[in-house]
Amino acid sequence: MSVGRICSRSVVTVSPGETIRIAAQRMAENGVGTLVVTDLDGVVEASGIVTDRDIAMRCVAGNLDPDTTPVSRVMTAPVGSVHESAPIEEALERMASAATRRLIVTGDDHRLMGILSLDDVLDLLVEEIESVGRLLKKQVPRAPI
Repeated sequence: MSVGRICSRSVVTVSPGETIRIAAQRMAENGVGTLVVTDLDGVVEASGIVTDRDIAMRCVAGNLDPDTTPVSRVMTAPVGSVHESAPIEEALERMASAATRRLIVTGDDHRLMGILSLDDVLDLLVEEIESVGRLLKKQVPRAPI
């Protein structure tokens, strides 16, 4: 199965020059914990990501002012990516080698298409295991009473 079939296509973005407060408010408004950092130069291409954890650990714990600190100061860059047609196994290998839980999903010309989280992969595995469980339940021989 390809990454593009399970990734989240609804991606919320922020620019590197926007403040941490704006980023946090955007997370709250959209109910997300990760924003993709993009430079809006005509083609939407990811330059990094910023998570709620980045904000807590790098900004708040680092005593930075969220009203003046730009996202670029706390974001994670470079960001790992994978093409939407890549198999999930390839994405997992990239996550493991980069020690990350998220990858940017790209299309042609490195255009931002979505974001893949480890939770997306785990959700798929749970669905598959449930399917196997239902199959096994149906195949259990019933002993006469």
